[in-house]
Amino acid sequence: MRISPVAAAIGVLVTATSSQAATIDNTNTLPEARPGQCYAKVMVPAAYETRTEEVLVQEASEKIETIPAEYTWEEQKVVEHPAMTRLVPVPAEYAKVIEKIQVAPSQVYWTDRLDKKGVPVSSVLLTGAKTGGVDLDSAIPGMCFKEYFVPAQFKEETKEILVKESSESIEVIPARYEWVEEQVLVKAATKKIVEVPVAYKTVTEKVLLEPAKTVWKRGNGLVEKVDNTTGEIMCLVEIPAVYKTISKKVVDTPATIKEVEIPAEYEMVKVSKLVAPAQEVREKTPEQFRKFTQITKVADAGFHWHATHSTEKPKGRFTGNQICLKEVPAKFEEYSKLVVKTPASVRQEEVPAKYKVVKVRKLMSAAQEKRTEIPAEYKSVTKRQKVGDERLEWRQVLCETNMTKDIVTRVQQSLKDAGYNPGSIDGVVGGGTLRAVDNYQREKNLPRGGLTIRTLESLGVKLSAN
Repeated sequence: MRISPVAAAIGVLVTATSSQAATIDNTNTLPEARPGQCYAKVMVPAAYETRTEEVLVQEASEKIETIPAEYTWEEQKVVEHPAMTRLVPVPAEYAKVIEKIQVAPSQVYWTDRLDKKGVPVSSVLLTGAKTGGVDLDSAIPGMCFKEYFVPAQFKEETKEILVKESSESIEVIPARYEWVEEQVLVKAATKKIVEVPVAYKTVTEKVLLEPAKTVWKRGNGLVEKVDNTTGEIMCLVEIPAVYKTISKKVVDTPATIKEVEIPAEYEMVKVSKLVAPAQEVREKTPEQFRKFTQITKVADAGFHWHATHSTEKPKGRFTGNQICLKEVPAKFEEYSKLVVKTPASVRQEEVPAKYKVVKVRKLMSAAQEKRTEIPAEYKSVTKRQKVGDERLEWRQVLCETNMTKDIVTRVQQSLKDAGYNPGSIDGVVGGGTLRAVDNYQREKNLPRGGLTIRTLESLGVKLSAN
């Protein structure tokens, strides 16, 4: 199939994609046309505008100045011998007391008579006397009854009594001291503030002046048709982005301050140091006891007697046994013992500290810093930015109906006058004419893809009225 130059001039369908954005296609519906008018899909190039921006070449920073510290000399009291507490033992105090101890209990028992020859009677007799009506519980010593006798039972025990309570003896071991040389602070450690200035470094930055884009260019060789309106060879070519490299200074290390330690100064002073504190040694004094023998009654004697002092006639049969209630008083012994009146203790005595006057250096006002702001620096850079994407649109073009040899000749002449070589000015649309038209449209930023009416108007070629 052969494609005429006239058809090639009508339009070329270009489907271009950019690395930045896809081409917008506004040709989904056909335009409203009058008979004899021809339209073609044309590529309307992207729109750009030039802008000026401020680029940072040096960041803001600070300048730091230091104000040194101020000092003064003062006299200060230093402890030469610290205050201490001395321990003094206080011995225990005792008191002598006299006490009585029962060595034999009092006894009241029944005997067969009140004199020394009387013998105790058994409890059987007492039981019989009680059964016989004798009120033994109401009997008082000296009363006599006639009754059977049951002797009392006793046991002998050896016991200990406390004659001296336990206590403590206290011995004080005095504190030990030794003379040593000791460092005394005469000038306190301080800090000096030193300024570290800001450090800059130079960095380079690529600034985008014109973004990358893709365009369709005419090619040579056998390829498939782009669309049904043209048989031209079109190649999609990427035009790289345009950059500009600029240099700027940035803060590498901001201004700071650092503190320098100034060590303290000391002076050797001879002082008395406590090696071992005073101590107390307590020794326990055991209790003292005395042994003695004690007789304890285990069971009372029992009698069954009739009172001899009674005026009443006794009941029953006299047994011939007489008992009398006899009382033997208790026996006591006196002894003396020492009791603790005041326990042993320790008294504390305060020993005041000794002082020495030395000269020391004291800080009056600390070092300070003064900061001054250094503003940032900027540089103006001109950039070309896209404000509208390229797009496909229907535009009115010349067709076989209205493209005459005269119009083609005038187009070729206008292109040549504008500085674009169309080849021979022969009124025939050839490859040279089409290349000249495409170059003209590109440089004038006109829609490309055919010989549009707007291109004719730009070239100053008027169509004759139909």
